[in-house]
Amino acid sequence: MATVAQVREAALALPRSEEHLIRDRVKFRVGRIVYLALSRDETVLGFAFPREERAALLAAEPATYLPPQAADERFNWLQLRLDAVDEAELREIVVDAWRMVVPKRLAAEQAAAEAAERAAGTDAGAADAAADELPAGPTFAQLRAAAEVFNSYGTVDAGWQRWLAGTASAPDLSRPEHRQELHRWLNSWGCRLRYPREGEPDVLGTGLAAWWQRHAAALPSCSLSELTDAQIALLAAAYAELAALPSSGARTLGPTAAAKALYALRPAAVMPWDAAIAAALHGGRDGAAFDRHLRCGRAWARAVVTESGLDERRLPAEVGRPTVALAKVLDDYLYVTITAAVPLS
Repeated sequence: MATVAQVREAALALPRSEEHLIRDRVKFRVGRIVYLALSRDETVLGFAFPREERAALLAAEPATYLPPQAADERFNWLQLRLDAVDEAELREIVVDAWRMVVPKRLAAEQAAAEAAERAAGTDAGAADAAADELPAGPTFAQLRAAAEVFNSYGTVDAGWQRWLAGTASAPDLSRPEHRQELHRWLNSWGCRLRYPREGEPDVLGTGLAAWWQRHAAALPSCSLSELTDAQIALLAAAYAELAALPSSGARTLGPTAAAKALYALRPAAVMPWDAAIAAALHGGRDGAAFDRHLRCGRAWARAVVTESGLDERRLPAEVGRPTVALAKVLDDYLYVTITAAVPLS
């Protein structure tokens, strides 16, 4: 659950950002342009967001995002419930909104500074990841309980089925239509990646094609429990490069979308994450943290297969998730228990 204090901290850390009280509402501006505005009761945050992408995000996460007030519908604007996002996700939203109202040069300088800060922590993160013991994973009964909760959210796999249909279950990012399908699927998962406007270059598509050419042949097709240390290291390196791909303006694809994209491309082998999961389990979202995340997933998959006596490919059906791999079942458990903070009986 994000707080007003966290909104203020994230906003005032950005260059040229100022706080103002306007008609009893706290707002944050760059110059005279408002990019964040709290409701009077401080439960809802309005923020700058591309108008053409608004409908897709509202459809993907109706419990989190709200349409703008009628007077704001013509603007690049959206609203969210503060109690529906965590601090890490809030910061991403604040920074993305700020980038919409500042000069491209300033946004690029800020992105470079953040990248340098992440790079400075990579070596320490790798050492910590190697030294830390892996956290205990879920039992078979806990997976079944989490699957019941996850299934109650509605058509949770509709976007996944569209992705499989659009790629014939054989994604190939050398094909423009598959890159477009991936973009749509990531946005259906709430990644908020801007589509190129008419006449604009497809920066993300071009980056994905080049990334795919470098990594596709080596991406493992085995299951999560069968991953070797070398394959995990390869996936972590591919993840780090994917996360750094430019998506639009000064924005990169980012760690959450990169993890989800890798899962879409290798669903049996990759356990994805979101910002809350990465922070809770690993304290970071760099390549070293993702390496550790996959090692957690491998250990958990092996443990639950041993406990249940089931084949890894049969196990999802036995817990009530027959259309996905065990890697996603484990991610569902983490989403329910960490991101949604639902206690399991």
